[in-house]
Amino acid sequence: MRLTLHTDYALRMLLLLALEPADLHTIASVAQRYKISRNHLMKVAQTLIQAGFVDSVRGRRGGLKLAKEPGEINIGTVVRATEDNYALVECMDHERNLCVVTSACGLRRPLEDALSAFLAVLDRYTLGDLIQNQGRANRMRRLLEDSAPAPL
Repeated sequence: MRLTLHTDYALRMLLLLALEPADLHTIASVAQRYKISRNHLMKVAQTLIQAGFVDSVRGRRGGLKLAKEPGEINIGTVVRATEDNYALVECMDHERNLCVVTSACGLRRPLEDALSAFLAVLDRYTLGDLIQNQGRANRMRRLLEDSAPAPL
């Protein structure tokens, strides 16, 4: 299974917001710190806001912040909210399936089971779990600080 960039960027954004909860983060600053597309990140932020994971504070000093405590944001739920297609192979996409052996093939069930297992593992973790190790959290903060924009 490969997650889309949309999900990857969503998880990165959530990690930054969790690591620096006292700050409001603009899309531009998050994009610069991670060295990723600002335009793509705008779409990601919209998804996270609509799903209730992130709040948007408007105004001159506005920005993004977590809408919930990190321990209340389930990683499996985030992945489900940000991924739009779980078709690992053609036959799992009912609208686009042209595979001639679908009705006789035994591959679909194991792949569906594998996808369920993948999501079940992610369901065991929260954003809080990802930042609870202080050593790892401090290293992530330092790496993000190295790429932070200079203060005005």
